[in-house]
Amino acid sequence: MNTIKFEDLPISDDIKKAISDMGFEEPSPIQAQSIPVVLSGKDVIGQAQTGTGKTAAFSIPILETINPEDKSLQAVVLCPTRELAIQVSKEIRKISKYMHGIKTLPIYGGQPIDRQIKSLKGGVQIVIGTPGRVIDHINRKTLKMDNVKMVVLDEADEMLDMGFREDIETIISRTPEDRQTVFFSATMPKGILELTKAYQKNPEHIKVVRKELTVPNIKQYYIETRSANKLEVLCRLIDVYNPKLSVVFCNTKRGSDELVSELQARGYFADALHGDLKQTQRDIVMDKFRGGTIDILVATDVAARGIDVDDVEAVFNYDLPQDEEYYVHRIGRTGRAGREGISFSFVFGKEMRKMKDIERYTKTKLIKHGIPSIADVEEKKVSAFFKEVKSTMEQGKLTKQMQWLETFCQEEDYSTVDVAAALLKLALGEELKEEIVEEKPRQRREARSKDGSTGAQEGMARLFINVGRNQRVQAKDILGAIAGEVGIPGKLIGTIDIYDKYTFVEVPKQNAKKVLEKMKDIKIKGNKINIEKANNKRR
Repeated sequence: MNTIKFEDLPISDDIKKAISDMGFEEPSPIQAQSIPVVLSGKDVIGQAQTGTGKTAAFSIPILETINPEDKSLQAVVLCPTRELAIQVSKEIRKISKYMHGIKTLPIYGGQPIDRQIKSLKGGVQIVIGTPGRVIDHINRKTLKMDNVKMVVLDEADEMLDMGFREDIETIISRTPEDRQTVFFSATMPKGILELTKAYQKNPEHIKVVRKELTVPNIKQYYIETRSANKLEVLCRLIDVYNPKLSVVFCNTKRGSDELVSELQARGYFADALHGDLKQTQRDIVMDKFRGGTIDILVATDVAARGIDVDDVEAVFNYDLPQDEEYYVHRIGRTGRAGREGISFSFVFGKEMRKMKDIERYTKTKLIKHGIPSIADVEEKKVSAFFKEVKSTMEQGKLTKQMQWLETFCQEEDYSTVDVAAALLKLALGEELKEEIVEEKPRQRREARSKDGSTGAQEGMARLFINVGRNQRVQAKDILGAIAGEVGIPGKLIGTIDIYDKYTFVEVPKQNAKKVLEKMKDIKIKGNKINIEKANNKRR
């Protein structure tokens, strides 16, 4: 059992005070073992899983090594993704809260390079960056490596998987020979061992394996379902459990995009996060997710590194991960900050063997979960509706509404029960029909084609988009793009008429201006679009 406290480690009082403010008393095993060794000046290979406190294990020694009087670059931390670079930068700033004269800067692609250059010219001692952008600054001579004392590779195995080996070698070769080199990695593949031989001097290997790889406050389920039924099962689970925020994992970028389109077409607020997105796009997606504008994030494993959102209540393994370790990373997105979480893994046939491997690796038994029925979904929605009704009744102030109801019942000779049933149908009817949300635009489109109608329906605005069948665009692509970018439910979008070279779509008039602004210059099926009012457009 680890009985070492931070006050027992050879670190400054300023750092101890900052760590105390962060609520930590005892270092994690990787911190307790690594910090003294790194502080001694030795090269280190730290092997530990994500979520074990690796960031502080190298951040504290970096801060102890930095000379605040020297404004030159003294430490470089390389990270595989922009999200992780920002996360590490925030952690270092928290730990250096009471230290004066220390400047850190995260540098990554997607952020204007001019802003980074200006910050670097002002003097930065610690840079946390992605390999590509670090090399860019080195080539521009805006990042001078002459005085670097320490180089840290965080998630080193992930960087190799992403093809950054050549960039890493280039960066390390530009630093002084007498630098200290520290690698932190969850696994030790051949590529990592080759790098340690080439760039480290007698490194000390510190390995910490968590006895319990998964968080105990996450309920882990599996559901047997064929690929063709996954979407319907996912939607039913989301409807029944109604998580505040959820993350759905797919194994491919294409699969993520297709799933998002399907979810948006059903009226869910979902968006994708994967490696093909530009950094500015990833920024927008994460801001939407943190702010609750979207509540379902569909992600690939690499893109999900660094996601740290406390309110994620459910994780769905839409595709079972290829690597058991990825399973641990995935479900670790929920059950944060002492909260309870839930995870579902979709499996079928031969995948059951892979699930057994995951159970052996995590030393956890996944519980079989039945597929929720339509009745389960309806019961949940009705229950939630009546809960809101009860809350409204308890708040009172219903005198005016009761007068309206009594007058209506007397004039039309209806009972209050009949009226209540009709109101219930109005309130829940649309949601219970959402399975045919893709079919309705097609049926309306066919009807309009027969009568030659071109005008928008009452209360709707008709918009023109310069992509169509020739660009392989389908109704669900238009529906998903508008719902995702603008944040309006898919069920509010009206008729979608798709032709060879262009498309007409109807949106509520009150949302038309917002749609035109938000949809400007976005891409649908890889095609940059132009969208405008359809008043002067002809079919």
